[in-house]
Amino acid sequence: MSHMWTFQRVGGLDQVVFKSADDIINLPDLDPKLWVALSCPTIGLDFDERTLALLDSDQDGRIRIPDILDAISWTQDKIVSFDSLLTMSETLPLSQIKTSTPQGEKLSTTARSILASLNKSNVDYLTQDDIWQSIKTNADKLYNGDLIFPASSELSSDMQTFIQTAIKTTGAQKDMSGQEGIDLNIATTFVENLKTWLQWQAKINNTDTPFGENSAEIWKLIQLLKPKIDDYFLRVELAQYAPQAQTALNVDEKYIVPTQNGLLSDEALAELPLSKIDTVEVLDLVNGINPLWKTKISRFKTLVETSLSNSDQLTQQEWQHIQQSLQAYAKLISSKPELAQLTVAIEPAASIEDIPNNLMISLANDDLLTEFQQMVEQDNKTPISASDILILEKLVLFHKHLYRLLVNFASFADFFSPNTRAAFQLGKLYIDGRCATLCVAVDNIAKHVTMANYSELCLLYCECTRHGQKQLIAAAMTAGQGDLLLEGRNGVFIDNKGNDWDANVVKIITKPISIQQAILAPYQRIGRCITEQINKWASSKDANIEKSSEQALQNPANKFDIGKSVGIFAAIGLAVGAIGTALASIFQAIFSLTWWQFPLFFIGLFLIISGPSVILAWLKLRRRTLGPLLEASGWAINGQVKINLMLGSLLTSKAELPSNAKRNLRDPMKNNSNKVLIAAFGLAILLGVGATGGWLWHKGYLEHYIELQKQEKTQDNITNDK
Repeated sequence: MSHMWTFQRVGGLDQVVFKSADDIINLPDLDPKLWVALSCPTIGLDFDERTLALLDSDQDGRIRIPDILDAISWTQDKIVSFDSLLTMSETLPLSQIKTSTPQGEKLSTTARSILASLNKSNVDYLTQDDIWQSIKTNADKLYNGDLIFPASSELSSDMQTFIQTAIKTTGAQKDMSGQEGIDLNIATTFVENLKTWLQWQAKINNTDTPFGENSAEIWKLIQLLKPKIDDYFLRVELAQYAPQAQTALNVDEKYIVPTQNGLLSDEALAELPLSKIDTVEVLDLVNGINPLWKTKISRFKTLVETSLSNSDQLTQQEWQHIQQSLQAYAKLISSKPELAQLTVAIEPAASIEDIPNNLMISLANDDLLTEFQQMVEQDNKTPISASDILILEKLVLFHKHLYRLLVNFASFADFFSPNTRAAFQLGKLYIDGRCATLCVAVDNIAKHVTMANYSELCLLYCECTRHGQKQLIAAAMTAGQGDLLLEGRNGVFIDNKGNDWDANVVKIITKPISIQQAILAPYQRIGRCITEQINKWASSKDANIEKSSEQALQNPANKFDIGKSVGIFAAIGLAVGAIGTALASIFQAIFSLTWWQFPLFFIGLFLIISGPSVILAWLKLRRRTLGPLLEASGWAINGQVKINLMLGSLLTSKAELPSNAKRNLRDPMKNNSNKVLIAAFGLAILLGVGATGGWLWHKGYLEHYIELQKQEKTQDNITNDK
């Protein structure tokens, strides 16, 4: 019978609900397409790092569905009931360890031994701190159950040498204390490699050559000298073939010219011929030898002089004969055995062949390996075994953290719960009177932006620094307005451990933040437009006045043009009258409405101005999703995981006064007399304009100006008719 699952529709996804232990046990039967996440990184998470390291068995820096299913299966084999996992308890009750298997019985015994060693015999549960205390207590002991032995001073000098040499040539593992040591596998492989090497050396030593015990040294010298001696005899043959080229085959004159310090470098000298080239097929081993090769040639002469007809000279035939006499030896040398290699924590720093022969013979003795095997057997009988301690540590951590991983991976229950935070939420960013709680880790901003832009979230990329440390985060702003969210602004990031970081905004992805922002946006744009036009008009008039003043100073004879002034004041009067008439018409139309038409009028006006902006913002806010943001941080998400308006208001909180606070609206720093002055100034301007217009009308200037305008208009009409 298939398991009865429960799903909760939230964030646009059907998410599995873990109500009981059976839901966790049957998780392998759940279709992977119904998991919210497919994989996640092991870094950039608010999660226990040790637990993540244990889950990442292949150490590739990723947690995938199979890793979680393996952890569930492993835990199920060692625990009585999964019900205790749902509580995410800090403690593992000893009664929860399954003792029906030999391994479980051993784990239970080890757990009680750990508690006894910590003077907690009366305690019936185990914690992570108990595990670490036990590791710390037993780490410095030689026999601590980890089956790894460093070159401790407690061991004999021969065993110390055995371990040290094995570490250098075969590799090492880390023991409980973190020291480099070897286990039985490394020790056995080391001895086998020594024996293989010694057997090969014995075959080489038993090979019959004319040079006896000097064969090895002669063969090494031949490998060094062969290119130079072959080059010498080739040059001699060329000199015999073309005597006129003999000069070119010797040292070029340019090499004889001394350098700044009067000497040739070793590299340049090594490239020169071994000796002077002539037509005689004999190499003088004493005189005329290239200084860089003279020592090696002299040693070679001493070792092979029994094979030379003239001890001071080497003919080409003798050179070939010496090489042929070592062919069997060379063939055996070229068949060097391949030594076994192991996968170890610390790679070897030297080779077996670097070990002196006498030391190699003593280390290959089976007595040392037998002694090491006895040490391993004794260590394996330790009551508190290191391997069992590590298993208990894993069990304690999975018992505590496995359920939280499931509600942050198989489902995102922690993210959608207002009382918990998700594993990817690293802390809180305080900026612009708001607190953003959706803050995720960022490795590379440029690469992160490419994918995160599809989330339709307004994102602030911040560089956070604290005591020389640095980290990058992306914070989602999901409430409030974005007018003052600018690159370069500073804030404070509080991580989940309570550490405060200085946060500087280095990049912003601009997207709609809230409906409130959309409602106010048209009015803000109109206000900015009016302000800009007023500024342009004021700047233009200021420039005209300044220009007129300069012209007046340059031409003081210019007289005041009363007709022009009359026209200006008339135009102002007409403009004021037109505006007043328009406003009067608007207010007359508004006040002619019945009482129930008033709200409809203002609602219609609101819809005309703010409606399009609100609709566009609402459509974009509905598309906000968490998926691309997490994908940019290295997750693989099975869907969009939508962020609606209600969730957005929870993810970003705005500044609010406490419920029991009192607000005093009187601002002592605000000068209220300014309002009176502004009103008085405006009234004075209106009175001045009215008085000037009245004086112009009383003197007849205004009437005269209007009459002239009529005459000009009449004249224009007559002209047009003609």
